[in-house]
Amino acid sequence: MTNRQMTDAELAGQPAAYWTGVAYDALIAFTRARQREKGYTQPQFWLLRNLSANDISPDGAGMTLPELRQAMSRYIRSEDDLSAESAVLVERGWLRWDDEERLWLTDEGERARTDLARNAPAIGAALHEGVDEADYVTTVKVLQRLIRNAGGTW
Repeated sequence: MTNRQMTDAELAGQPAAYWTGVAYDALIAFTRARQREKGYTQPQFWLLRNLSANDISPDGAGMTLPELRQAMSRYIRSEDDLSAESAVLVERGWLRWDDEERLWLTDEGERARTDLARNAPAIGAALHEGVDEADYVTTVKVLQRLIRNAGGTW
């Protein structure tokens, strides 16, 4: 499909679900490509974040793969294989297994998480290029309203 300019009237008649889906796919593909260029995957970063007491985890306690899948259920994609992704991180020494099949973040994994997090601002800046901050805020507020109107929560 080629990009074509639409009039405001045409845009007003467009289904929001279509455009949010197109945006989601493009943003995720862009983000994941930038992360791959740096040598890691988005699911690997999420694993580190969900196991870090300095990030998403409230206490830094180990978690099983099913617990991690549940914790990530709002953003994990169907093609994400946490078993394979965690195996890579165990091999790198960033995660370790315990006797109860829980994954734990290692000190090296915490350092890696901190280093990898430094990539996020550049990725965000590239995505926001040419987008006025006020326009971005308005867009997010409109999306939040659409979500509420659809009976959803965020």
